[in-house]
Amino acid sequence: MVEKVLQLKCSCNTYGWGKQGSKSLAASLCSKTPGTDFKIDESSPYAEMWMGTYPELPSYVLKTGEDLQDVLDKHPKELIGSNVINKFNHTKLPYLPKVLSIAKALPLQLHPNKELATKLHAEDPQNFTDPNHKPEIALALGDFEAFCGFKPLSTIHQLLQLDPLKQFLPDPQSKEFNDKTLKEVVRTMLKASPETIKKVNAALLKLPEPSFGKDSYIPKLIPRLAEQYDESDNGIVVALITMNYLQLKAGDSLYIPADGIHAYLSGDIIECMARSDNVLNTGFCPRANRNSVDLFCEVLTFSPHDPKEAMLPSTPFERSKNGKTRVYAPPLSEFNMLATELKDGESEVIAAIDGPSIMIVTEGQGSMKVDGKDYELSEGYIFFVGQGVEREFHAKKGLKIFTAYAE
Repeated sequence: MVEKVLQLKCSCNTYGWGKQGSKSLAASLCSKTPGTDFKIDESSPYAEMWMGTYPELPSYVLKTGEDLQDVLDKHPKELIGSNVINKFNHTKLPYLPKVLSIAKALPLQLHPNKELATKLHAEDPQNFTDPNHKPEIALALGDFEAFCGFKPLSTIHQLLQLDPLKQFLPDPQSKEFNDKTLKEVVRTMLKASPETIKKVNAALLKLPEPSFGKDSYIPKLIPRLAEQYDESDNGIVVALITMNYLQLKAGDSLYIPADGIHAYLSGDIIECMARSDNVLNTGFCPRANRNSVDLFCEVLTFSPHDPKEAMLPSTPFERSKNGKTRVYAPPLSEFNMLATELKDGESEVIAAIDGPSIMIVTEGQGSMKVDGKDYELSEGYIFFVGQGVEREFHAKKGLKIFTAYAE
């Protein structure tokens, strides 16, 4: 009989925007797997812990050391299930969950849609490592700041009437301002010289706060972003003038569609995306690391166009028998995310899911029962759970569990 529950050993990458050493929740959770060889170096910034089968940073079965993908390939029907295999036409997990610990702004970026990803992968497989799109969700584990999607057009148009910003308008006299105009504004901002951006930021800082209307955070964030990167970084003007600035609390979630502009700014999050690692960057990074501005702007989507549209609310999960689990269901077929929260002594039962899942415990201690077998749960424990099994949770000490799954 194939074992349906496999405890995993994962790893963490060290991008410069990550939190330092054990201040990084991603690294701290990663290090708590029993018997792991992952050790925290306090001088390194730890950014992302990956969970799953993407080849760049794969997960391994803790007990045997096998690559999780090798195990799935041996027992695809038992672990993934015919439903998901037929739907995606392969035996790989269709999603990639991560824990991110963010100390400073990530590059201003978007993830190309399927059509563009296929083309870029064929032309440049070294930098675009798969032909897939990458819509994603970001679920806050605490206070989380992000730039995501665009502000309402009227808000952007109003801000562009400020003297330092008029130069970015294609036609300053025109009353019309639509998505096509916005695309030209973003392109002009991204192509502006370092000197221009530096002057614009300095001029904006001299304006009185009421000039920015309800976006009074703009002058407060300019020095912070300039210190993180450089006062001549084009990302500062694009993010602050055209994009939604969001401050989320634990449990809040964002949905970023393929081709959706975004840059996370600070906090710890669970991120989950369609199985891809493709990205186009145009700001909050050295100029040498930026992709083509024209390509970036060509594929830009204008959804969401309002802070409310960027949010992905959770709803009660219908297969939660004790009502302690909520589901985040983005408008895509690759995954949903469950959040289970139990106080001391509480229990939860989740009915069978018709596909594979990966779960991580971010807080607390307790146990999980599957097929009559008990598994210890503790902060930082990560499990793959095969399709078609009921799971029963019991909390000794308040449990928080996040589960990505496909059906």
